[in-house]
Amino acid sequence: MFELKSLHKEAVPAALEKAKHYRLLNEPGAAESICLDILEADADNQEALILLVLAMSDRFAKGYAVGDSRIQDYLAKITDDYKRAYYTGIVYERRAKAVLRQNTHGADSTAYELFRQAMNWFEKAEAIRPAENDDTILRWNGCARIIMRNKLEPREMQADFADY
Repeated sequence: MFELKSLHKEAVPAALEKAKHYRLLNEPGAAESICLDILEADADNQEALILLVLAMSDRFAKGYAVGDSRIQDYLAKITDDYKRAYYTGIVYERRAKAVLRQNTHGADSTAYELFRQAMNWFEKAEAIRPAENDDTILRWNGCARIIMRNKLEPREMQADFADY
């Protein structure tokens, strides 16, 4: 179909700024595209990977189908253990918020499970966080408050076949 044009490596810093700008303008698709161009020019660019993960998860709120496996692939390329755990938590938190907004049958229990996953990742990140960085605590508390405010609960398990 089309052969994409390559970004010059020298243009990466300016492109990163554009990606941040498009995220702030609530245009995650444009930010995602720019990040993909950056990663073609500089495959290990950690800032572009993080921006890409954030842009992709921004799209949850808009109801776009975003493949979890694609996001997981990019998260796996983040080399800093703290950042990988922290941004994985953010992805789960954003997915939970999107599910909660759907207000469909079973959404509450699904959102609960996703918030708990986010909280688990924030706890992992908290254990290895940089000194004086309490971002993980703020995110964990935010998830806990949403669960409590909305009275979210885990799924009720169906009776096991061995239960009589």
